Amino acid sequence: MTRLDVWLWSVRLFKTRSLATNAVKGGHVRLNGDPVKPAHSVKPGDRVSVKEPGWVREFEVVELLKKRVGAPVAVKAYLDHSPERPAHLSNPVARRDRGAGRPTKRDRRAIDKLMGLHDPYASDED
Repeated sequence: MTRLDVWLWSVRLFKTRSLATNAVKGGHVRLNGDPVKPAHSVKPGDRVSVKEPGWVREFEVVELLKKRVGAPVAVKAYLDHSPERPAHLSNPVARRDRGAGRPTKRDRRAIDKLMGLHDPYASDED
């Protein structure tokens, strides 16, 4: 038997074991639909759901791992039953080129317009 937080960390769903432990304690991880403690044992066939901002990922335990392994091995330890990632989460974030300097006033207005912010005092002729 393997602890839930150790399994989550070993299959690379969380970067550190403490992040996995805190997620389980915070109620962001459920085992077979029930909230559990980090030390709860997992076994093959269990369903683990991990709540992330905007969606819930669903996994089925296939293999028990007690230590962190490489990504190709980790993927074989579970089946991913997650729904498709929502479109609003997969859109790339607008970024400025490195070294481009501080945005000009025109750039800031374009950024505000892109973000849905509108200056009520600005003219609509931009």
